[in-house]
Parts: sequence; C-alpha cells; structure tokens
Amino acid sequence: MSDQYSLQDPTTQYPKPDDSWKAYQEGPGTEQEQHPKPDAGESTYRGTGRLEGRKAVVTGADSGIGRAAALAFAREGADVVLSYLPSEEEDAKEVVRLIEEAGRKAVAFPGDLKEEAYCEQLVQKAVDELGGLDILANVAGKQQTQESIEDITTEQFDETMKTNVYSLFWTCKAAVKVMEPGSTIINTSSIQAYEPSPTLVDYASTKAQINAFSKGLAGQVAPKGIRVNVVAPGPIWTPLQQAGGQPTEALSEFGLQTPMGRPGQPAELGPAYVFLASAESSYISGETLNVNGGMPTP
Repeated sequence: MSDQYSLQDPTTQYPKPDDSWKAYQEGPGTEQEQHPKPDAGESTYRGTGRLEGRKAVVTGADSGIGRAAALAFAREGADVVLSYLPSEEEDAKEVVRLIEEAGRKAVAFPGDLKEEAYCEQLVQKAVDELGGLDILANVAGKQQTQESIEDITTEQFDETMKTNVYSLFWTCKAAVKVMEPGSTIINTSSIQAYEPSPTLVDYASTKAQINAFSKGLAGQVAPKGIRVNVVAPGPIWTPLQQAGGQPTEALSEFGLQTPMGRPGQPAELGPAYVFLASAESSYISGETLNVNGGMPTP
C-alpha cells in the first residue's frame, strides 16, 4: 500500500490494472471477495485532530470510498455511525474495528437506503448514540452497466434513483432538522455527471442530479450555518466496479483513460471528505471537489 505522506510520482503511486482484475461478484459486492483489495488508508491515514469531538454519519461505510471517509473521520477525532447493507456485515466489522482502534465510537446500523424510514432512523441513530449530528457524508451508490437503454429495467432505474437520489433527499431532510451551525453535508457525485458513459445512463443522470441538488440545498441552508458540498470521484477501485458497475472484460483497462493513466484508490478520497467536513473549508459551500486523476470537468 502507498504512503500518502511521501513525495512520490502520482502516476505510479498505485498499481495499474491487469487481467487479474477481471473478476465478477454478485452485487452489492464486498471487499472480502475483491482482488486486488482496495486501499482505504487502513495502514497509512494519519489524523491530526481536525474533527475532534465531531459526530458523523457515513453511508456506504463498509467498503470503498465510504470506508475511507469513515476511517479518516475517526482518525481525525470523530465518532461515526456506519450505514451499510446487511449483506455487507463482514466488511463493516473491519471498519468498526479500525474506528475503535483509533479510540473513537463506531455505531453499526445496517439497513436499506431505498427505504425512507431507515434514512430517518439513521439520522436519529446519530442523535441517540452520539448525542447529535454535525457531519453527514452520503457516499453509498448503485451502479450497473447496461449496453442499451432497452436493457435498463424499470426496477433497475427505480433502485438506482432511490439509492443515489432519494436516500440523499431523505437523509439531508432529516439531518438539517438536528444540525447546529458549523455542521456539514458532503454528497457524492461522479465524473459521470460531466462525462456520462453510454453504458451508465441511469447512474450518470443521478450524479448530475446530486450536483444540482447540493448546490440548491447549499444556498438554502447557508443562513443556518450549515455547509453543503460534493466530492466527485473519477474511476476509483471499489467493490462496486466488479459487481456489475463495469463490464467484466473492461476491468483490465479500468482507469487507464485518465491523464494519470491509472484508477484511483479510496485512500485518495478520504482527505477530500475530511477537508470538506473540517473548519478548514469554512468559506466553501455549494462546490464540487473533483478527485479524478486529472480528467477535465466544467
């Protein structure tokens, strides 16, 4: 795993894909079954107390970018409620252990983000278990590649919309009711919002919605002292990619189209979420921070 704190060439900081990456697993996918295993900063992220005493909720916290964000938050001093699907329990147990090893409280709360009641309960869980909520990081997402719009079923379209957009609406709506001034909401878009792949029509459209939703919400809640921002990852190596997020045959070339010539790792996203959660970004709201290996965006 790479040391993020040493001066090094970013084009070779992490490995490029090869044929061994071409594997498929049933969705939603877990790190337990993924090869090679992503780097979420488990062995490298070092906190400096930037989120001391903060109270966070992270969706998709079991693996990938959500895991990296949850781990980084904890090592910066925050307690964390972890949202994930029940089928992802083994991955989540690892994150709970890592957070507790950092000396912070981890509250595992599995459930389905497609259900409004669960999204509301997730926010209430933070209030009940942590004493409040001042960081909401919506990271979880559904992505399934389809060659043609004719192959996208209404069921898939509905699940993608509910997972990626409805859950964000429900969690943000519940969060702003309990958040105090200084709190932050961080939503997760994608390079797909700017350069939609022909095979990800439904997913890409949700990511564009997330950008617009977040900018509008940022203006609405700014007078309350709540900031809303977005992280937009490029091609990042997570279980989602092997679980139908990309065509299996294309995984050996995943991320090679970026100017840096490689896919990103979740560990490279953790600092972005920390920055937007911390007071260091106090005059930033309604912005989208692109972490995509140099791919140009508007």
